Amino acid sequence: MNLPVAPPAFDATTGPGPRRRADRGADIGAGCGLVFLELIALVVIFGLWLLSGFDLDPGKTVTTDSSWDYLAAAGGVGVLAVAAAAIAARAGAVVTVVAQAVMAALIGVIVFGGAAAQSHQDRLCRDIPSATGCGGSHRAADPS
Repeated sequence: MNLPVAPPAFDATTGPGPRRRADRGADIGAGCGLVFLELIALVVIFGLWLLSGFDLDPGKTVTTDSSWDYLAAAGGVGVLAVAAAAIAARAGAVVTVVAQAVMAALIGVIVFGGAAAQSHQDRLCRDIPSATGCGGSHRAADPS
């Protein structure tokens, strides 16, 4: 004797199978680890920029390098954050996706703000070459 079979009461799955998600602990670890590495990279990049204007010789007037190259390097870190978010989204790692999206947005604000500031400084130095912060790089002024 065949009994009728009732359909399931509630089925929230979409598509051919259940949604797979990354292990929550591994997801949190990967998200925190990537944020930590990106912050270290940003500190190194902008630390090198700040050190470009540092000289122990009190007789020299030193200005920091133009920040365009350093901003490009920071933008590269932002591109890597977007790529990591895309890979994490494919793996179902929600925490890592959110962490990388926040880092990409933060890096974007830093890069665009720094580009606006450097553009303003470049315009100022073009119009008034004797303005504060204008002048050749300490590497260009040093003949050695």
